[in-house]
Amino acid sequence: MSVEVSRLPLKELWNSEYTIFVDQISKIVAKYNVQDLHLKKSFDRVSAFLPSLAKVTAQELSSQFSNSLKDLDNERDSLINGIIAQVKTMSKITIPALATQAAVLSRLFDKHGRDIATAGYNAETKRINDLLSDYHTKAEIKTAVDAISLTLLFDQLAVVNTQFEELFLQRNEDDATTESVDARALRSETDKAITAFFDAIVFCSSEYDELDYTPLANELNEVINYYKTHLKARSTRRSNSGNVSSETPIEPKA
Repeated sequence: MSVEVSRLPLKELWNSEYTIFVDQISKIVAKYNVQDLHLKKSFDRVSAFLPSLAKVTAQELSSQFSNSLKDLDNERDSLINGIIAQVKTMSKITIPALATQAAVLSRLFDKHGRDIATAGYNAETKRINDLLSDYHTKAEIKTAVDAISLTLLFDQLAVVNTQFEELFLQRNEDDATTESVDARALRSETDKAITAFFDAIVFCSSEYDELDYTPLANELNEVINYYKTHLKARSTRRSNSGNVSSETPIEPKA
């Protein structure tokens, strides 16, 4: 009995989604005897790409680390610049107690520099750590920070800088073990293998009447249609808002 296999616009899948989709397809097919179904050769071509696609996933994770690092760096920049601006404002107030405490912090930034936020990743991390070391160990600085209500900002700066430092090291460790791959070229070749495999199912189902390809086709179509539904919804959101970059990837179908 001839069957049809639904087709998915593979180019619309994000890299992380694409790898999961190919893995799901492979797991479905692995439940069937592809040798008896005359599909082994075409299925082997798809399976051969799985190890390389795993490298794309690792590369994608490294890219996500970079985006997270950028967000953390922007936050610590905002914090340090906000603290400096507040100190500058307090220095202009004619309340002696506040002006005195602001002067203490002004000297702190004379020492560590007011251009911390413009430094490179590692340099900024070190300079913030040096500044925070003075904050944690020198009583007059803690008193000044508390007096002009900057404790929350200093404490958050410490948290964010630590998070940045740890993630930076983690990304570097992962980059050292991640093999770079040309994701676009790899996906293009995998697309051809998937299309050829789906074509083979359709052809064989009409060629070998004694074999039943319906269960396999039904399982594949269920997963494919699941992704098609999500991609259509994403396209609609893109048309309405113009931006889907903040969306989470499509969750794999259980």
